[in-house]
Amino acid sequence: MPSSFVQSAAKSGEPGVGAERVVVTGGSGFVGRAVVRAFANRGNPVTVVDRVEPEIPEEHRHLVSHVPGDLTDPEVRDAAVTEGSAGIIHLAAITSVLRSVDKPTETFAENVEVTQGLLELARQRGLTRFVLASTNAVVGDIGYGTISERLPLRPLTPYGATKAACEMLLSGYTGAYGIATTALRFTNIYGPGMGHKDSFVPRLMRAALADEGVEVYGDGSQSRDFVHLDDVVRAIVASWDKQYSGTAVIGSGSSVSVLELIESVRAVTGKELPVTHVPAKNGEMPAVIVEVEKAKRELDYQPSVRFAEGLRTVWDDFRHVADGSVPAAT
Repeated sequence: MPSSFVQSAAKSGEPGVGAERVVVTGGSGFVGRAVVRAFANRGNPVTVVDRVEPEIPEEHRHLVSHVPGDLTDPEVRDAAVTEGSAGIIHLAAITSVLRSVDKPTETFAENVEVTQGLLELARQRGLTRFVLASTNAVVGDIGYGTISERLPLRPLTPYGATKAACEMLLSGYTGAYGIATTALRFTNIYGPGMGHKDSFVPRLMRAALADEGVEVYGDGSQSRDFVHLDDVVRAIVASWDKQYSGTAVIGSGSSVSVLELIESVRAVTGKELPVTHVPAKNGEMPAVIVEVEKAKRELDYQPSVRFAEGLRTVWDDFRHVADGSVPAAT
């Protein structure tokens, strides 16, 4: 085992008596940072597995350790999933649909093979929980229908197919070995700390900062469900605490069109954000409309961040980074 693993893990100190160690893959990313903070805030020791060194606040340095490296490396997984850990929150993955289409074999290795390796280590070392960041892309394009857990798995891209395969692996490990496995199918996540991302919300924020316009594919009527980072973290923590096994759609339960999103960002930022319409992309889904009733029932999930309030948190974060009062996330 590379010495860097031992040196990095030694920074964390001893966990508190009775505290459950949480392994978070992708813990230096947009969602991962918030998940790590949530568990550390309540006293859980956390192992972050990520290529990037996490920024750990002073008050959490005795709780958070870092295993650097690529999860496709068995030694990295072996160093991270230690006996005595309670479970794994698996956020790391190739999430780009376009990249999955260009590199399906690489996507399979990073998404499916890594998940299988982590599940097997969990089985061998007695971990009892596994929470997977999944996607509604596992059910494919259903037009203007409502997406729920009752729909059959019909992915249309290698990305969606790998997440569907991961969900089946989780189900198998629950059935055969009794590990509590949860697949949370997230909609479009937004919130503070997404300045490095290239999804539509941060693109709008960057345009607002620069007093520029934005391009809209087609007529802008396509709709999406946006869920705030705070609600996502609450869902992850709830699935961990309840040791829930199964799938759950995690969204706001209320979709907005692209043009409605732009109007909301205009209201929050006070910027004009002029729109230029360009030809629509082939194969773009006309709508993402989700039902979150199962999550409410099984996880006591209740999306609580109103869209305008959530966009305000993103705008404030972008402005603070721009004026140098907070560092940009990597």
